[in-house]
Amino acid sequence: MEYAGFWRRLGAYLVDLVCLLPLIGINYYFGSHFRLFYLYWFLPELIIGVWFSVYLVYKYGGTPGKLLLKTRIAMVDGSPVTAKAAIVRHSVLFIFSTLSSIAVVYACLQLSDAEYLSLTYMQQAEKLEELAPSWYGINIILMNIWVWGEFFTMLFNKKRRAVHDFLAGTVVINTEVNNTAVSN
Repeated sequence: MEYAGFWRRLGAYLVDLVCLLPLIGINYYFGSHFRLFYLYWFLPELIIGVWFSVYLVYKYGGTPGKLLLKTRIAMVDGSPVTAKAAIVRHSVLFIFSTLSSIAVVYACLQLSDAEYLSLTYMQQAEKLEELAPSWYGINIILMNIWVWGEFFTMLFNKKRRAVHDFLAGTVVINTEVNNTAVSN
């Protein structure tokens, strides 16, 4: 088993961001034009996140970025990732993301349509942050620490495992190496 390196995993992450650009665009457009968009988008956003980061990982062994870059997520023994491991891998980021979404929904409910729509996109973001519960800022800081900690952790272990890999008992492996070895 050859473990996927840091740069390949970072590349997969960036490909996943590109795959999600249409959703980011929807969020940007509708979020700036409709005050209650964040309320209506809350459940679909959670479902899409779970589908992308849990279901695709369990069913196919990775997100589109990982699969396009010829890697897959496996258990440490090389067996296919389990449903439980896929859930655990995404659980911390899911909690942080859900809390952030709840805070934004709470904030948008504090404004009138007229007030919200009179602001530019950046002013809307600042106003929502201002009206969010006091724990919102702490949640954002912790989420950033988590994400950066994931990348940092990958740099300092031989198997290039992130924190979520340690929690779930998973590794990310190169598939083109494994397929070549199997076919010979």
